[in-house]
Amino acid sequence: MALICETSTDPNFLCSDSFSDSRLTAIEAPTILALRRDPRLLKLPPYLSAICIIVGVVWLFLLPLNDYSRQTYISENALLPGQVHTYFGGSEQNIFNAYKHEVRALAGRSQDEISGQIGEIFRSSGLKVARQKYEYQTAGNAYGGENIYSILHAPRGDATEAIVLVAAWRNMDDELNQSGVALVLTLARYFKRWSLWSKDIIFLITSESKAGPQAWVDAYHDAHSLQSVASLPLKSGALQGAIVVDNPLNHRFESLHITYDGINGQLPNLDLFNTAVSIASGQMGIGVSLQRMWKHDDTYKERLQTMLRGMVSQGLGHASGPHSSFIPYHVDAITLKAVGNGWQDEMAMGRCVESLFRSLNNLLEHLHQSFFFYLLMQANRFVSIGTYLPSAMLVAVNFTIMAIALWVQSGRPPKAKVGVTTKSESEEKTSEPEMMVVKQDGMTALIPKHDLAIIERQLFLPVVFILGLHFLGVVPLYIFNNTTQANLTNTLLLFTFLNLALPNLLAIPLAQYAPPTHQQRLLIKCFSLLLLGMFLATLATLNFSLAFLIGLLSSPLSFIGVPPSDPPGEETTLLPSSVKRVLSNVALHIFSPPVILFAMCYYSGVSVEEVLLQAAFGWNVSGLWTQVIVWCVWWPAWLVGALLVSPVM
Repeated sequence: MALICETSTDPNFLCSDSFSDSRLTAIEAPTILALRRDPRLLKLPPYLSAICIIVGVVWLFLLPLNDYSRQTYISENALLPGQVHTYFGGSEQNIFNAYKHEVRALAGRSQDEISGQIGEIFRSSGLKVARQKYEYQTAGNAYGGENIYSILHAPRGDATEAIVLVAAWRNMDDELNQSGVALVLTLARYFKRWSLWSKDIIFLITSESKAGPQAWVDAYHDAHSLQSVASLPLKSGALQGAIVVDNPLNHRFESLHITYDGINGQLPNLDLFNTAVSIASGQMGIGVSLQRMWKHDDTYKERLQTMLRGMVSQGLGHASGPHSSFIPYHVDAITLKAVGNGWQDEMAMGRCVESLFRSLNNLLEHLHQSFFFYLLMQANRFVSIGTYLPSAMLVAVNFTIMAIALWVQSGRPPKAKVGVTTKSESEEKTSEPEMMVVKQDGMTALIPKHDLAIIERQLFLPVVFILGLHFLGVVPLYIFNNTTQANLTNTLLLFTFLNLALPNLLAIPLAQYAPPTHQQRLLIKCFSLLLLGMFLATLATLNFSLAFLIGLLSSPLSFIGVPPSDPPGEETTLLPSSVKRVLSNVALHIFSPPVILFAMCYYSGVSVEEVLLQAAFGWNVSGLWTQVIVWCVWWPAWLVGALLVSPVM
């Protein structure tokens, strides 16, 4: 590619070998070349960004349609779901009733009494029994208890692999899991009589549904803190899967609700979910629901609602059940919860667990053939990552488009004042802009020399300022993860009011000691949007739902707080700059992270204290990093936008 430039003050001058060829080139080619260097192109990026956001949202809403979603299927042939005859039932009903009576009798007793009695039941079945104590401290509260578990060594195995059957003494709703615990005790006695197991089976009873499973699985993988969690005296092989039983009902149930969301939006292998659905609905004739959609007629609206509920749960990243603690360790796990009032009894649920364990027992290797990234919109319909990922990427790329536009804009000099040049009061002459002949890719064009000029970019202040704001996000991250429960709501209220004044408080010393030039303001916004787009695009491959939600909530930053293309005092807009600043400030504060948090809590009917408490618990116990994205990615980007429209700046 050749580029030849010649300076000329005559707009009719053409640089060519022959006049006729030059005239032909001047007619046909210059338009394209001049358009590529036309400063009016910088007005297109906001529209391109808006198109990306709109297309991304529309893309998401198309996913529930049959053309974009697929029927679920089993990828691992070794699972053979529902291909075995289950024998759990008959006399086991009496054993279950006896254990259920003992569980009720233990309600309200001390933890030592509960663990002692359960341990005796396991020992009576001929199993090895061990205990584990734990106590976490978070938000001024202590989460302590004792896990008790037993191991059934596989008659046909070598103790290199194991499957876990879990029941929490109290479920996620803080209800006594009477039928669930009794069912695990009954299945332990029942499984002991079979000699077909090729994998060890671990029966785990935790004192509650969040800290207990987390303490046990951390200790199993030697990733625990000895100050808060005791080591496990008994271990088996690598965990291949975990099934959690949750049945607090004292009557027959209608259907099984399958919970599959893990911490930080991680999901179990889709084959495990499909196997459970195939066994429950196909072999046992039990209805299956998910995401608290108790009645699902497979309409577009219900598919969309199920998908959005799943996205919110994955985006929050919190533990949705005891199974969530296993998934970060690449242990596929789900929770089976009995819901409704129907004609299915505990024996039917036990047969589902038996058949599911028989399928997992067939595995020769870890589940890997099916999807780990998916969106479920019905028990038998899903969307894979290749179909839904572009929607989050389109939302993320809108920030990159604006960042590139601001970078190009920052390298251009201020507009030259072309107009009247006064030689005397009685003599005026309109000056013509100095033109330059440009030859490129076989085309020739006359372009104002001013449009080709590039000025040096002053990068030090913008880079240091952006890095400083991102590190400033550590402050609210630390505060909200270490504040006591009683002060969480008041702390957020105080932070929200301080957040209103923070852009001005930061702008005052900046304007006084290192006032940024117009170019530096463009670069500050450029780097902010560039980092935001980069973080969200990367996050979309790990937690699509969180990336999409954060991208959508921060999308106003692409249009608000962007410095004008002209230096201050030369803007050509319909609204005065002062009015634009006021409107921009109002809009940005409406979309600030603290205000969004209050709005979401009000809409969902959940207290702010409960949300912050669960976030602090997840940070200190489960390794939740949703707060990092909020305070170290989203909030600094918002702060940059609010600071650039501050009256002080």
